[in-house]
Amino acid sequence: MDHYDAQQTNDYMQPEEDWDRDLLLDPAWEKQQRKTFTAWCNSHLRKAGTQIENIEEDFRDGLKLMLLLEVISGERLAKPERGKMRVHKISNVNKALDFIASKGVKLVSIGAEEIVDGNVKMTLGMIWTIILRFAIQDISVEETSAKEGLLLWCQRKTAPYKNVNIQNFHISWKDGLGFCALIHRHRPELIDYGKLRKDDPLTNLNTAFDVAEKYLDIPKMLDAEDIVGTARPDEKAIMTYVSSFYHAFSGAQKAETAANRICKVLAVNQENEQLMEDYEKLASDLLEWIRRTIPWLENRAPENTMQAMQQKLEDFRDYRRLHKPPKVQEKCQLEINFNTLQTKLRLSNRPAFMPSEGKMVSDINNAWGGLEQAEKGYEEWLLNEIRRLERLDHLAEKFRQKASIHESWTDGKEAMLQQKDYETATLSEIKALLKKHEAFESDLAAHQDRVEQIAAIAQELNELDYYDSPSVNARCQKICDQWDNLGALTQKRREALERTEKLLETIDQLYLEYAKRAAPFNNWMEGAMEDLQDTFIVHTIEEIQGLTTAHEQFKATLPDADKERQAILGIHNEVSKIVQTYHVNMAGTNPYTTITPHEINGKWEHVRQLVPRRDQALMEEHARQQQNERLRKQFGAQANVIGPWIQTKMEEIGRISIEMHGTLEDQLNHLRQYEKSIVNYKPKIDQLEGDHQLIQEALIFDNKHTNYTMEHIRVGWEQLLTTIARTINEVENQILTRDAKGISQEQMNEFRASFNHFDRDHSGTLGPEEFKACLISLGYDIGNDAQGEAEFARIMSIVDPNRLGVVTFQAFIDFMSRETADTDTADQVMASFKILAGDKNYITVDELRRELPPDQAEYCIARMAPYNGRDAVPGALDYMSFSTALYGESDL
Repeated sequence: MDHYDAQQTNDYMQPEEDWDRDLLLDPAWEKQQRKTFTAWCNSHLRKAGTQIENIEEDFRDGLKLMLLLEVISGERLAKPERGKMRVHKISNVNKALDFIASKGVKLVSIGAEEIVDGNVKMTLGMIWTIILRFAIQDISVEETSAKEGLLLWCQRKTAPYKNVNIQNFHISWKDGLGFCALIHRHRPELIDYGKLRKDDPLTNLNTAFDVAEKYLDIPKMLDAEDIVGTARPDEKAIMTYVSSFYHAFSGAQKAETAANRICKVLAVNQENEQLMEDYEKLASDLLEWIRRTIPWLENRAPENTMQAMQQKLEDFRDYRRLHKPPKVQEKCQLEINFNTLQTKLRLSNRPAFMPSEGKMVSDINNAWGGLEQAEKGYEEWLLNEIRRLERLDHLAEKFRQKASIHESWTDGKEAMLQQKDYETATLSEIKALLKKHEAFESDLAAHQDRVEQIAAIAQELNELDYYDSPSVNARCQKICDQWDNLGALTQKRREALERTEKLLETIDQLYLEYAKRAAPFNNWMEGAMEDLQDTFIVHTIEEIQGLTTAHEQFKATLPDADKERQAILGIHNEVSKIVQTYHVNMAGTNPYTTITPHEINGKWEHVRQLVPRRDQALMEEHARQQQNERLRKQFGAQANVIGPWIQTKMEEIGRISIEMHGTLEDQLNHLRQYEKSIVNYKPKIDQLEGDHQLIQEALIFDNKHTNYTMEHIRVGWEQLLTTIARTINEVENQILTRDAKGISQEQMNEFRASFNHFDRDHSGTLGPEEFKACLISLGYDIGNDAQGEAEFARIMSIVDPNRLGVVTFQAFIDFMSRETADTDTADQVMASFKILAGDKNYITVDELRRELPPDQAEYCIARMAPYNGRDAVPGALDYMSFSTALYGESDL
């Protein structure tokens, strides 16, 4: 509980002397002391079976006084006087006072007479002295005694309580909380201290007094109203009352101590006896546990599964971890208890403890040693058994894995080996199946080790007494039986594949031979059919004779071809025979060829039918070629005459045009005679055209009897006619030029000689370089510089206005005659124009017609009209137009 605060403490700290002085004047003290001391005395006298009612009367004879002292001191006093006389009473009171004095108490102003006389003050003082000596003097707390010790005790006990501040034995107790705090401190169950209030002292005091009287055997020594109604309660009364609390609680403590001492001795005896019983029981239990545990540890019954064995190991670990440690502790505690018990018995001068037979510590140690031995053996067995089961589980799992892998591998293998897919397979497919089968055999051989391992594992599982050996053996036997069956099926399939391969290889060889012979024979027949049906085109008798000879040679090969056909068909028949004999299921036709015997026979029959047709066609063509040959010879004979004649005439005409024999008029006459003779040759050309018409109708395209074709003859004839006409025209033009320009025959011959000299190819024309060389030879200054090239270009534009790239002899003569003509002629003509024009600058059309001949006038008018100037008089020709029309712009 909390302490009073400082303010509350100061409220109760008034000087004690002031209160003593007040109380001396206050008669209330007597009442309080009388009641308190009476109650205190009765609390002791009742132990002797008596009590007092009036404190000053009941102690007068000294008998009850002596009895009180005997009770409170625990000693016997002198024998009291039983008389009723005053002297007897004084004697008894003196004996009591002497006894008090013998206890070291000085009695001042208290005599036996005052007590015998019933002096209240003296009687109360004596009782107070007794209370101090026997109730308060022996109180000792922390080196303080009597009043100070009691006060200190009160302070210590009430210190934790709220609103309680014990500083004295009067006003500090007025509110009753001090009494309640003392009771609650020692017997908290008697008072609910939390419900007490400082402002309700009567309730607090009555509660404390009632509880003390009822439960603590402390008589009610004061009234709550007396304490509350007094400014300062009597100190002696309060001290007496409080000392009763002290002795009640301290007495209970002493009684408890004494009881504890006795109990301790009894407890030691009981503990020893309990230790003996506990030892006996613990030893019995421990031995019984050992007895029950050892058979469990000695049990070597193996388990079938690792899980069960692991459970045993786990149980053993639980035993080591959970069950044994408490037993180890019990054993240790048993030995400790035994040694402790023997020590206690020895210290208590008791005989040593002898356990029952077979329960000595040595017996327990021997049993424990047997337990540990069994435990060690059990652990070793567990580990060995677990290793064995681990090995078994490992082998079993390995067996299952290998068996599963093997079974997975063999799944479907028997069905695969029993397939008859080879019956409809081709040779290439059979070879692929054989390769596949060889790979399977290799795989099968590789799996032989696994089967042997499976059998070996099963054998080892049997030797190690595996619990599930029957199922392992059954599975192993099934695998072995299946393996043997796979081996048999594998061999059977290999034999079937090899047999089929051999048959198909034979058939394949026959097919290949058939294809090798049928293909060229078929090509021969197709070629023969193509040749026999071919629409031949020949142009000579030799060609048709060659075809006829080749056809005869072909017919000579037909018997051998028929033999080859029979051989090819025999190969096919042999294949059919093998298929029927060995029941081979052919999946398809000959892989090497698509030519069937039916096609061969069909084509052979067709060839045989085409041969006579070919004979007839060759005979007819031979007759036709004989007729064509006659036509060739007839045409060739005529063409060989006409062709050279045309060539000869062309050469003669060329010579005439080049040679300079006679005058131009002589050359012209000679050429006209040639022209007449050439025209007279036309009937022969017409006759040759008729023969050529027959040849064309006969579709004859070549003729070995002549190199001349009708086209050559036509071209030559046309060239001959054109050449003779052009040559005649050239000579006529030369004559015109000569006469117009006034060129002499010598000049003309010189021009011809120069032209012929540079006409190296005798083509009758000069190329640009030849013409340039000819000009240079004639004295023209044409250099290789830019000016010379420009001059030559100007001349070429005159002689070759059409830009043909050649210069004819006529153009050459025109240029030369123009260059060499007398320039005064043009001046004379223009002077004549001016005479005709008079003072005008033009000549009218009428004047021109009047002065010139009609044909020349019209020619001049037509020629000059396009050149008439824009400013000319209508119907007249100006000077510029006249000059340009006659001489060209270069002469202006």
